[in-house]
Amino acid sequence: MALTDELEGLRSDTLERVARAEDLASLDEVRVAVIGKSGTLTSYLRNMGNVAKEERAEVGKAVNAARQAVEDALETRRTELAAAELDARIQAGAVDITLPGRAQQMGSRHLINRMIDELNDIFLGLGYTVESGFEVETDYYNFTALNAPADHPSRSMQDTFYVKDLSGDAASVRGESDVLLRTQTSGAQVHAMEDWELPIYMVSPGKVYRRDVADPSHLPQFHQIEGLVVDKGITFGDLKGTLEYVCRAIFGPDRRTRFRAHYFPFTEPSAEVDVSCAVCGGEGCRMCKHTGWLEILGCGMVDPNVLRMSGIDPEVYSGFAFGFGIERVAALKYNVPDLRMLLEGDMRFLRQF
Repeated sequence: MALTDELEGLRSDTLERVARAEDLASLDEVRVAVIGKSGTLTSYLRNMGNVAKEERAEVGKAVNAARQAVEDALETRRTELAAAELDARIQAGAVDITLPGRAQQMGSRHLINRMIDELNDIFLGLGYTVESGFEVETDYYNFTALNAPADHPSRSMQDTFYVKDLSGDAASVRGESDVLLRTQTSGAQVHAMEDWELPIYMVSPGKVYRRDVADPSHLPQFHQIEGLVVDKGITFGDLKGTLEYVCRAIFGPDRRTRFRAHYFPFTEPSAEVDVSCAVCGGEGCRMCKHTGWLEILGCGMVDPNVLRMSGIDPEVYSGFAFGFGIERVAALKYNVPDLRMLLEGDMRFLRQF
């Protein structure tokens, strides 16, 4: 058999083996066996010196043509197999997205923060200024400047968290420090009366601290929002109209309010404000202890002594003040039976709001 016929047979056989290769590894085996250093086709090139001169040109041309055909076939098949293997890896790592995924639940503002924002918006709409004040206050701003007598029960260690005064300036006659965690946000009102220009229309929301045992209606740390107005010609009628508007803005236009005489050291006259029960509509139920009313806040006209201590002439200016617990407002608005539920972080409860 002529060498050219052998080369043609080798080329045809190799091309067939290349076409049958099922992966890159088997394809490389064909390459090494045919055109590798010891390959069958390579051996023809090495033995060209043994070919007769008259056949050398023809055989050399046939060897090169066969080598080129094999290399082209190998490259084409290598590209096909590489693409197939890549597609197989992609399919193996594919994620089924034909069904809805498990979405990450979005968070939201806590009910108490939302209530603070809502109350701030109501008072900003009335032209008030929002002032947060200081959570650590002095005995003077928390009690004395608000007309609280030295023997008032709220000033004792049983009701107030006192902080050690490192300055060593003075200690109160009762042995407690003059520095404390505020029991009310009213201290911000005293700072405003001392530092701001008149007239004053402001509210002070924030955290307050008291030595209370946590129960359904009390917390040792809670939030208050207190308001102060000082201007010429302010009357109890202004106080009543403002608070009736605020209560309806919070609880809805159908809620009724009533004012009951009360006593607070820093206001005179003083009153407590009730709103009609949302559960029974004022008919009487367990929620309102069958009275039809729920207590919501305390208020009154600013005592002239409080104005004098802040350098304001009570003969020229008058004012009113009010304050209520934000947790209590949230509980009354959404019928929350236990204030502790607002602090437990139970998402089943918090997602309702």
